[in-house]
Amino acid sequence: MVRRGYDNQDERWFSQVELEKLKQANHDITWLINRGYKLEGSVTFVSNRFLFSNRQREALKRVICSSTCCLKRMKKELPLEQMKGKTLYIDGFNLIITLEVALSGGTLVFGNDGNIRDLAGLRGSYRMIEETERALQLLGQFLKRYEVSHVIFYLDAPVSNSKRLKSSILSIMEAMSLSVEVELVPNADVLLVNKGHVVSTDAAVLDSCLSYFNLSKAIIRENQVSAMMVDFRTKERGSIDD
Repeated sequence: MVRRGYDNQDERWFSQVELEKLKQANHDITWLINRGYKLEGSVTFVSNRFLFSNRQREALKRVICSSTCCLKRMKKELPLEQMKGKTLYIDGFNLIITLEVALSGGTLVFGNDGNIRDLAGLRGSYRMIEETERALQLLGQFLKRYEVSHVIFYLDAPVSNSKRLKSSILSIMEAMSLSVEVELVPNADVLLVNKGHVVSTDAAVLDSCLSYFNLSKAIIRENQVSAMMVDFRTKERGSIDD
């Protein structure tokens, strides 16, 4: 089985000893960016002190945002009950890959803003795996249960196999009698700017959208997953229910 978003060294990089260092680094980097320092430079500065690997540095970038930014994102998150009768705008690769990682035993990290993110790294290349169908089925069941009126998926057209994924989304969702569109676009993130009822965990999208639903966290919470759940937030929030 392909373990999407997993590195053979993850058990080492995210061991209990390393998690304590990462928690301290999270605290230090957050302190810096709260005072106007850039995230990239702050991660590099602090990570060099702890001798972190590239994988650990990437995880820190996915987890951390300023305290003000975290609060703004949390205020934009809508209760799932508000999905009823609404049209959702889904950042397709962002959501689906996170669910694939969760189902295939990859590595997921808890963000300071309450979102769960993967470390898969798309980089223009994607292929469907065994868990893709299951991820889409779980998503479809979730949307149906909450009586979502209509769903628009945005997929980045330049990414390989985006057309195949579009076909699978339509096939599975329409079989569940869901009203769905899938658009292949040059850049999905751009189309989600200033939209409400967005589904994404991408930092830039969350900062620019009007409101969003945290679907990946809710679906992962409801289902048994084999993912490695990594939590080095500075507060005592060690549960997926937080």
